Amino acid sequence: MDGTTYNVKIWKTAVYKGKRKATHTVRWELDGKEWRAPFDMKALADAFRSELVSATRRGEAFSLTTGRPVSHQSGASAVNWYDFAVQFADAQWHRTGGNNRKNTSKALMATTVALLRTPPTAFRPVDVRTALREFAFNTRRREDAPPEMTTILKWVERNTLTMAAWEDSAKVEEVLRSVGSKLDGTRAAASSVKRNRRILNVAMEYAVKHRILRANPLPKGRGAAPKTSSAVDKRSLLNPEQAARLLGWVRRRPRGGKRLHAFFATMYYAGPRPEEVVAMDVADIRLLGEDAEDQWCELLFHTAQPEVGKNWTDDGEIHEERGLKGRASDDTRVVPGHPSLTRILREHIKAESLKPGDLLFQGEKGGMLAGSVTRRAWRTARAEVLSPEEFASPLGKRVYDLRHTCLTNWLNDGIPPVQVAEWAGNSVPVLLAIYARCISGQLRDLKQRILARGDLPDLPGTA
Repeated sequence: MDGTTYNVKIWKTAVYKGKRKATHTVRWELDGKEWRAPFDMKALADAFRSELVSATRRGEAFSLTTGRPVSHQSGASAVNWYDFAVQFADAQWHRTGGNNRKNTSKALMATTVALLRTPPTAFRPVDVRTALREFAFNTRRREDAPPEMTTILKWVERNTLTMAAWEDSAKVEEVLRSVGSKLDGTRAAASSVKRNRRILNVAMEYAVKHRILRANPLPKGRGAAPKTSSAVDKRSLLNPEQAARLLGWVRRRPRGGKRLHAFFATMYYAGPRPEEVVAMDVADIRLLGEDAEDQWCELLFHTAQPEVGKNWTDDGEIHEERGLKGRASDDTRVVPGHPSLTRILREHIKAESLKPGDLLFQGEKGGMLAGSVTRRAWRTARAEVLSPEEFASPLGKRVYDLRHTCLTNWLNDGIPPVQVAEWAGNSVPVLLAIYARCISGQLRDLKQRILARGDLPDLPGTA
């Protein structure tokens, strides 16, 4: 329970007359701490002040967390934030995938640290964050927490504010500032802030649904969350010469170069997501005979194997098997493969002695190809092939930029966005939001189409 007090002083309503409107602020004091509640109308301020005065006359206690009479509070003061956060994490665990579980844990960790009554003195802050992130909000690992982590979590539970803290608008703003900042106090990336806000919104709605809070206390409307852009940075796209040099270097790499070359080539020519490529079987490739006139191949995508870490999957595996992103669990899509990709995949299957039931791209010891391996190989290729200026730029900085390059090339080649969206596994609106700024090379043709309409006719008497 939160602390309460009977030491209450209610002051005169303060009036501030601005250029556009007047603000009426009710002021009161609890154990020497001043509280304020601003209102746009005098009648509302007077009514609120009267409620405070009536509460003091009834001998009612005031909450030191919300500043309001106890009768104004919901059931929030009886629920510890840490206990609620653990309950919410468990509810989310059973309905979300590994990456969402991990993001939920990070958001709840930052929020819990902001809702501690006092900073930790007996424990290192980094250990407190680790205990919260890796054990408290991890349903599968919580019971296996080491003794030192369990000790920290017991301290956190004793020293966390109740859910009534969310009924204090000033405290809500303080928590949101903390969640939106890095450890050094600087502003976190807009995408991270937006993701944390989204997770907290779900948590608050969960609290409302279970009647712990009366309403969602998080601010709504314009400006509540930072704006983010999903558009691709044009500087990250590779031109054919740059792609050829990078893929060529990977192919000449002594350790697994040819295998990784085939992996990267599949992303460059067919545009799948990395988690879709690693999940492919040999049977998912339709190759025609070497003597066939048409040397285009077909790639079937039906499964994704995102790498989320063994701590966040149900079975303790590093990868988590699931359906294609944004589609039904049993949905598939077929993508045409360029003749150059046909040749590369045919050579890869032959060199690796792969059979129809085998994974198309395997690690050195068999099994799933690790993301750390592909990222390390790509990072090394960039360092060896690109100039220092190019290496420092966003040019092909992520393996995912091979997909961005492929989809942009398709759009620039004049392939209809509906078809590109189908091959990419996106909706048309999402596709255009991401790649519209990257479409180029069609300006001359578009100008000719505009000129073909002609100009305004010459009318008599207008000369």
